[in-house]
Amino acid sequence: MIRERETAAAVHDAAAPSVLQSYRSRSIGASGSGDASRVIYRYDRSTRGKTRLTKQRRPCIPAGLSFSFFWHLLQQKKLSGQIMEPTSKQQQQSGEHALWKNYWIRGVLSVAMISGFFVIIYMGPVTLILVMTVQIKCFQEIITIGYRVYHSYELPWFRTLSWYFLICVNYFFYGETVADYFGALVQREEPLQFLARYHRFISFALYLAGFCMFVLTLVKKHYRLQFYMFAWTHVTLLIVVTQSHLVIQNLFEGMIWFIVPISIVICNDIMAYLFGFFFGRTPLIKLSPKKTWEGFIGGFFGTLVFGFILAHLLSQFQNFVCPVGFNSETNRFSVECEPSDIFVMQEYTLPVALQNTLAWKTVKMYPFQIHSVFLSSFGSLIGPFGGFFASGFKRAFKIKDFANTIPGHGGIMDRFDCQYLMATFTHVYIASFIRGPNPSKVLQQLLLLHPAQQLGIFHTLHSHLRERGMLVAQEDSSYRQ
Repeated sequence: MIRERETAAAVHDAAAPSVLQSYRSRSIGASGSGDASRVIYRYDRSTRGKTRLTKQRRPCIPAGLSFSFFWHLLQQKKLSGQIMEPTSKQQQQSGEHALWKNYWIRGVLSVAMISGFFVIIYMGPVTLILVMTVQIKCFQEIITIGYRVYHSYELPWFRTLSWYFLICVNYFFYGETVADYFGALVQREEPLQFLARYHRFISFALYLAGFCMFVLTLVKKHYRLQFYMFAWTHVTLLIVVTQSHLVIQNLFEGMIWFIVPISIVICNDIMAYLFGFFFGRTPLIKLSPKKTWEGFIGGFFGTLVFGFILAHLLSQFQNFVCPVGFNSETNRFSVECEPSDIFVMQEYTLPVALQNTLAWKTVKMYPFQIHSVFLSSFGSLIGPFGGFFASGFKRAFKIKDFANTIPGHGGIMDRFDCQYLMATFTHVYIASFIRGPNPSKVLQQLLLLHPAQQLGIFHTLHSHLRERGMLVAQEDSSYRQ
């Protein structure tokens, strides 16, 4: 029995690391019966895929040597830990260095983008050009993804038709904008009058030409894939171009409707990141593993406070609250108006519960600050789902970012995935709760009419005002003369 133990101990030194994971100890009787190894059955798959049964004889752990055996494993584990420790430290240090480098890059470029945003605010309505530039870049990033994925199929005219449809849709949307807000300029130029009068028919004819070109490029072996990419292009146009048009519509309602929604999304992104970085513990959604509930909730309250303060600051300046108009005499944009009621300071009576708590009975603030609460709530609770949607899209195609336009941030679309959703909500909110008749827009429509029609409207309006007693007798007599 002593000789068997010595033999088993010699085997342990060579087989110790694998024995602990694969075998069970087996006691050896005093009579010397038993074996230091046992039969192990396992299934191996041959190269042909067939299964055969083989057996191997492996050493077992005698019960009498269990203490020395585990002591041997412990010493070996310590030795391996000492050997691997410097490597793990080096890897950890290199990982931390790369992490901080990424933070610095993201931080510097974030400051640069925010500074650029203030420059855009200073430029005023000229930001129309920026919106179009961002729109084209976002469209290019999404279309490029589809082209790279299906490049090997050599689909005919895919990118050419995609850019052609972009031109058609932009012509339709921006032609409508020019007709609505630049009517006086259109009236002065005869070619523009023709384009404005038949704008929708021209837009439809252009789209129809692209539709026919697509049908003519269909290839028998790629029918399904070509229709798939046709749908890809149109969904991209819906997401990017349509919502970019809504951004411009918001801009013409006043710079404040452009600045506040964009700032809310930026603030929510920063606040959610900070709260998640310092307090994040609970994962929020599987599509974005780094997002946490702590960051989501902290970003919500931080954005509410930020939006409320920003709304108070911007409501004091006429350049931000007045609708953007076009002066046909100077050929420049103008932002001169009498501020509407939502941008005039008003006094509100607080509820009784708040009066007892705050010892205030009334509070003065701009009505737009109340609207900013709803904008901030949407930007914090629903806006991030635009980012989650983009994350799911990128995971579907196994890409990290839409592009590498901004180091550390990805592409332009990576920065505007939430902005487009926010712009759509802002447009719907304005149309539902804010917008009223726009005198300047009505005047632009009147200027497009024939002189006889304009004179008829003038007489009708004069009679209506006289019946309501809004015209004094002196003005009425001068009108008759």
